Amino acid sequence: MPNFVRIVVACCAVAGGLSVGGPLAWADDPLATQIDQQIAAGPDYAAMAAPLADDAEFIRRVSLDLNGVTPTTARVREFLASTAPNKREALVDELLASPLYARHMEKVFDVMLMQRRGNKHVPAANWSKYLRESFAANKPWDQMARELLSQDGSDPALRPAARFFLDRDADPHLITKDVGRLFLGVNLECAQCHDHPAIDDYKQAHYWGLHAFLVRSFVFQNPNEPAVLAEKAEGEVTFESVFEIRDKKSTGPKSTMPVLFDGKPFDEPKFEKDAGYKVKPADKVKPIPLHSRRALLGPAVADPASPKFARAFANRVWWLMFGRGLVEPLELDHSDNPPSHPALLDALTQEVIARKYDLKSLLRSIALSQTYQRGSLPPAGAPEAPPERFAVAPLRPMSAEQLAWSYSQAVGLLDAHKAPLGPTGTVDQAMDKLPSVEPHFRNYFASEAGRIERGYDARSDQALFLAHDGSLLSWISPSGPNLATRMLAIPADQPEAMAEELYLSVLSRPATAEEKADVVAYLSASSDDRTKAVMHLIWATVNSAEFRFNH
Repeated sequence: MPNFVRIVVACCAVAGGLSVGGPLAWADDPLATQIDQQIAAGPDYAAMAAPLADDAEFIRRVSLDLNGVTPTTARVREFLASTAPNKREALVDELLASPLYARHMEKVFDVMLMQRRGNKHVPAANWSKYLRESFAANKPWDQMARELLSQDGSDPALRPAARFFLDRDADPHLITKDVGRLFLGVNLECAQCHDHPAIDDYKQAHYWGLHAFLVRSFVFQNPNEPAVLAEKAEGEVTFESVFEIRDKKSTGPKSTMPVLFDGKPFDEPKFEKDAGYKVKPADKVKPIPLHSRRALLGPAVADPASPKFARAFANRVWWLMFGRGLVEPLELDHSDNPPSHPALLDALTQEVIARKYDLKSLLRSIALSQTYQRGSLPPAGAPEAPPERFAVAPLRPMSAEQLAWSYSQAVGLLDAHKAPLGPTGTVDQAMDKLPSVEPHFRNYFASEAGRIERGYDARSDQALFLAHDGSLLSWISPSGPNLATRMLAIPADQPEAMAEELYLSVLSRPATAEEKADVVAYLSASSDDRTKAVMHLIWATVNSAEFRFNH
């Protein structure tokens, strides 16, 4: 389908005259204020900082970041019309209280923790339910971490948490690397065979000290029974640097007890041979040791006295809202890669601990900061701001899940499935009626299983999918109360109103005068087939760069 209308693809088209909620009306959160003070402290920040985003840009961005989907047309109209001085604060609270918040965080943390691996031992639906219920209850992150790193799968209530281990086949090397990356902000992969060749902070002993928690664990499964984690009572860790072996400087293999970095190694009781079991190994019998090394891992990682865990979480929460961490990449926190704002990361880390790992509270404070609410276009003539200065809102591609639901929202597919639910129906319930939408988009926009998702991966198959997929084209055809139906219900002699409905629905902002003129001209030239013209307009707008990105 050719591009029949010129779509403005700037990150943010300012509609003009939109309120920003009053001067600092929302900035009464102490952490938000501290964020702004720390970010603004750098040289020339005022000269390069974007002005605060208008209401249209803000509602779209914060809806994507907290709910994973663009706002409904009705909510955009209501928000833009409101003159309440605290409307941004109220919107943030509304989004955090929505069931869409837990649904979105489930997707974000699923990708983070499992990297789109297939479900082998724990059904993906059970894992998703565990995550969603955890975020709906605002379960503290340290509690979740202990569950993920401690469960063996035998407790039905918490069996889904064991997926972190089970669906990695309890591979101690893989889990060592992933625990370091995901929970502690360190990538120890290159320290397995020797001290890290490029990062002095990462030692081979760190890798094997973490590995020692896991070396005795394995997947145990009897026929016709669910797999669980089991553990032996014996199994030691020894290691030797390949560099020392090569240079003939080796003094022989070293050994280590379970230990996190430069902390104190864990002691363990000594047993006579074969006496270290509550339940001894036998055919079709799960062994249970008297002392479990793996049981030490969760409490050790999430220990309040361990600074790496809270710091890594603070950095990741920042990344959730900005698309980059204060330490970037997230898993390379070391002395040669300092935070862009060290004092701010220290403050956030302390707040994480003080707020008892309350994710919602931290997200709220960041969303209420001026730093988060900056526009996505720098001031005219301003010097280009490095991304680590956070002076301009970053341009971020939507995730596969965000794109799936935002596309559905924009073209009115969600409206069509919410309408039969009556006046109390919600977007969340409408999503439940569309189980194939996310997989449809993941096929083209998600990374390969087991890979870390980074940056923007544009491919020709994505463009072909958006241009020619039969399901997507059917969604922009008039059906129920979808966008095409709403636009066609507007009298033909009101083309500007049709343009307004189009832009508010797809781009969450009013159309500019130029965009209205384009729509009017195109509809006038296509008056012989109004339905087809409306479908072309919707197709062109949802395929614009402005729609594809969060900004």
